[in-house]
Amino acid sequence: MSSLLEFPPAGIIFDLDGTLLDTEPLYSQATQKLLDPYKHTYSLELKKRCMGGDSRRSARLTIDEYDLPLTVDQYLADREVYLLELFPSSPDIQGAGEFITTLMEKRLTIGLATSSHKHLCDIKLSSKAWKSAFHSIVCGDNAAVKKGKPEPDIYLVCAADLELPARDCIVFEDSPTGIKAARAAGMRVVAVNGPYVELEDLKDADIVIDSYDEILPIVSRWQ
Repeated sequence: MSSLLEFPPAGIIFDLDGTLLDTEPLYSQATQKLLDPYKHTYSLELKKRCMGGDSRRSARLTIDEYDLPLTVDQYLADREVYLLELFPSSPDIQGAGEFITTLMEKRLTIGLATSSHKHLCDIKLSSKAWKSAFHSIVCGDNAAVKKGKPEPDIYLVCAADLELPARDCIVFEDSPTGIKAARAAGMRVVAVNGPYVELEDLKDADIVIDSYDEILPIVSRWQ
């Protein structure tokens, strides 16, 4: 394991979808329901291109891919009907809850930087015992975030909220788009491997883990 995690950082900032919560299948289900009337199938290739980015960017990619007769606002509103049914039961990524709880016990400064809009983020976190862990939660519709991932705005805003230099933060991400955003912010990155990416897609991260269980023993020893 890289020396990156040998000592506790000043701050740790997490992405949410696919990094802490296993919501990517829920997004896929909702998108497919939206596409069903148009007789299209949501492809894994398009899914990979949409992951981790601003919701409006992802909507535009999908509309253009299938030549849908929808505006971005209509697409997002229609998809949200399905998402609101699914999000309250968002499951944790394996080991994520225990990992966050351990960081809380270590009294580390923790932030959340998610492309999700605030009302959706609130629903996803509503049933999580660890939702109080975050000293800052910055969502994609935050007025200070001028450009979404892969631009660095959301991570820079979160670091500023935490009153920490960006270079002193470690980011946990699961998508190439998010990794690019964190890198552009001057932060170090731990990539959480998942079913929607290839290892090659995560090459810009400092280290790649398959599970939080891999690094929990290291973090448990932090003083």
